[in-house]
Order: sequence, then C-alpha cells, then structure tokens
Amino acid sequence: MKGYYFITDEALSAAGTMSDVEKAVAAGVAVVQYRNKTAATRRLYEEARGIRDLCAGTGTRLIINDRIDIALAVDADGVHIGNEDLPYGEARRILGAGKIIGVTVHDVAEAVAAEGAGADYLGVSPIFATGTKADAGAPCGTATLAAIRRACAIPLVAIGGIDLPRVDECIGAGADMVCAISAVVTKPDVAGEILRFQRKFGL
Repeated sequence: MKGYYFITDEALSAAGTMSDVEKAVAAGVAVVQYRNKTAATRRLYEEARGIRDLCAGTGTRLIINDRIDIALAVDADGVHIGNEDLPYGEARRILGAGKIIGVTVHDVAEAVAAEGAGADYLGVSPIFATGTKADAGAPCGTATLAAIRRACAIPLVAIGGIDLPRVDECIGAGADMVCAISAVVTKPDVAGEILRFQRKFGL
C-alpha cells in the first residue's frame, strides 16, 4: 500500500461518487474506500456493487467503511472500522482471513493494540484539523504519526486536514499513504489532483 488513499464523499463531491471513483481508479490509486454515512442500505449496496465493478481487473482494492454486511454482499476486498464499529475480532470472524481490515487509531496505544489484534493497516486520524468528518476529534499531529511509525510495522494511512503542501511532512513522519478528500473531490480534475499526490510517493 502506497500513495493516495481515496475515500468517497458524496456531500463534497463536485462530479458525483461514481465519477470520482472512475477517475481515482484511472489515476492508479491502490485503495478506494466507499464511505457514505447517510444513504439507505439498498443504495449503499447498489453503489458499492458499481464501485466493485469499476475496480475489477485493476490494481485498486475496494474497502467499505463500517458496513461489514455491504462488504460481504458485494465481495469487497475488505472493510475499514473505527472505535464505534464492531470490534476487530468480530469483524475478522465474520469476514474471514482473506479480507483486509483497516482500523482508525488516534494514538500510539490504540495503534499498538490494533496491530496486535491483527489489523492489516492503520488509518491515523486526524493528523491536522479537518472539517470533512464532524466527529474526527482533535488533531494528533505528525509527531504522533511518527511515534506510531516507530511502534508499528504495518502500513499507515495519514488522514485529516491534509493538502498537497503537507504531504512531505506526513511521508517524513512515516505515512505509507495519505488521504486528502476535499483537496481532490471538490476539484474539476479529480484524476489530475490525485496524480499530484501520487507523484509525492514516486508513483
């Protein structure tokens, strides 16, 4: 896992979720995380299935935010869970060994616990103050990201308040991937913006 980590955001998107995902896949992202906190289950399923089809045959993996049932229904590559979701152990039991599970963490203790439980990667959030996710909490900063990097061996995704000028700082602190939702999906050229982030990782 390396480069730009793409998360959908219907509320911020200028062109719409499916268009954004199509552009993200074309830009070569390693991961698309489908996140929609407000849609009904049927719509979540239909959109997730459409995104799965866009990712099929590419190098892009589909991760579903929170909803293990949707991930199973569309045979996604995995899920991303936070503190308010099912515990990691239950998520793993339901999904099985072959699926990816990412876990959101906010400090070193949470990161070490998640890695010890078996998480495949960690979303460290929020690095900087962000308005994209209302319940994101106080920023932990790149110093915490660096401390987590020293304590954990699995891939780290830096999320929250990141824009292009801040990517180098995140990489320097140990991020394998970064997510910058508003810096991409609000813009007319989603693929072009993603490629600017990808180049920071030498991709």
